[in-house]
Amino acid sequence: VQLVESGGGLVQAGGSLRLSCAASGRTFSVYIMGWFRQAPGKEREFVAAITWSTGRTYYGDSVKGRFTISRDTAKNTAYLQMNSLKPEDTAVYYCAAANYISIYDSPSKYNSWGKGTQVTVSS
Repeated sequence: VQLVESGGGLVQAGGSLRLSCAASGRTFSVYIMGWFRQAPGKEREFVAAITWSTGRTYYGDSVKGRFTISRDTAKNTAYLQMNSLKPEDTAVYYCAAANYISIYDSPSKYNSWGKGTQVTVSS
């Protein structure tokens, strides 16, 4: 599965952005898609995930109530709506996909990754 992220950019604190992740290739094998982020000098952090067939969602504690993950199966695209952005949300955001996993918040469980999109939140 090939993944391409888009939608990153520069936004002021309190603003919103919507990220997209377009999947191609063996998309029928995707069980779950996730968003992770990585700030300079920090480990990759789980943001959100969604199961492809049922739409069940999971969120990291730092984004609950502010971010919403969704997917459009007809377009093979996952989205991350980010509201009430904070400077600490600044990072490169990566989309990932997995065939099947039971631990959705571990980067090592995902086998397909996009190249990332930069999100910068100014104070």
